[in-house]
Amino acid sequence: MFASGIGFSLWGLLMLKISPERLQNVPKNWARFCLAALRLCCGININLKDKQYLPEGAFVVAAQHQSALDIFIWLAVLPRPALVFKQELAKIPLFGALLEPSGMIPVDRDGAAPALRKMVTEARAALANGRQVVIFPEGTRVAPGARSPLHVGIVALARSTYAPVIPAATNSGLRWGARAFHKNPGPVDVKLFPALTPGLRREDLIAELTEDFYEHGVK
Repeated sequence: MFASGIGFSLWGLLMLKISPERLQNVPKNWARFCLAALRLCCGININLKDKQYLPEGAFVVAAQHQSALDIFIWLAVLPRPALVFKQELAKIPLFGALLEPSGMIPVDRDGAAPALRKMVTEARAALANGRQVVIFPEGTRVAPGARSPLHVGIVALARSTYAPVIPAATNSGLRWGARAFHKNPGPVDVKLFPALTPGLRREDLIAELTEDFYEHGVK
């Protein structure tokens, strides 16, 4: 992963200079490479369930987050993904410099309301451009079986963009722990749900999404 990340980052920096419109393909190709390596070297396969709930065009995925693997999954699965990422990642050498130019959406977790408004504005622009916005409402990786309060960013996105919000649960942490170098062979299940009911109040939206993640999700 690290070796290929350097290679793809260098390729991305070249694309940024000579063909910026092709930069979106660099993270997708890196993700596909890493998922193939996981299948070959670690015996980890991705099982995407209920794909019929993914609409055409632009939408929001509210994804459960247990592992770094989740990032690769959504980069590979969606046609034109725009992931919401914590802005500290932009400081990573090589890789970080490509996040915003490739259309990913930074958020300052300590920036309060102005940071939230900026994130929503950039998400709206991505959706208007036909992209699929991925946000992890838990805000950080949460161990399998544990729960975390969901952040209000997903509420702001749902209310401000009017785009379909598709919940997605996973058990990726069983195969690739949050801080574990060792990988456990087996399937990673990603379960999609119907779009959240439009126009929900804040507490009802959080409750419906929490139920999908922790009550109806995958074990």
